[in-house]
Amino acid sequence: MADGKNALVERLFAAHRGALQAFFDRRVRQRSDATDLAQEVYLRMLRLKDMSAIRDLEAYLYSVASNLAKEHAAAGRRRGISVSVEEATIQDQLAQAPSFEGEILTAQQVKRLRAVLRGLPPKCHGQSHQQIAQHLHVSPRMVKQYVGQALAHCRRRMARWG
Repeated sequence: MADGKNALVERLFAAHRGALQAFFDRRVRQRSDATDLAQEVYLRMLRLKDMSAIRDLEAYLYSVASNLAKEHAAAGRRRGISVSVEEATIQDQLAQAPSFEGEILTAQQVKRLRAVLRGLPPKCHGQSHQQIAQHLHVSPRMVKQYVGQALAHCRRRMARWG
């Protein structure tokens, strides 16, 4: 059954690969991102549990692509808020020794962060991006995106705890 589903997804993707690539080319800045996003659509289609419940696979394929383009845009906006540790103000903050209260807060945050990390799904621990990419059959760029998503998850959970 899985082989039949995989073959169906492969045929669907082969028929629409160029159109998907063009779809993403119009929506992202870097061509390599467009290629990675098209590849991610393929992977998401492969992960579907019950394809028979989908009436129009082609429409569903483009719905997945559209949602993925929106996720990519949102992730790009979040990355735009990032802080570089090379900035002088950040370097000054990092150079300051924490107070006793700061150390207690840091210890509490580390404890919370460990709890958050335990909540993440286990994925290829101790491997390079290239090794993980090969294992997951994705590009190293997608691995970096997944790591970014995991970090965003950690930030959100840590923010909830204050």
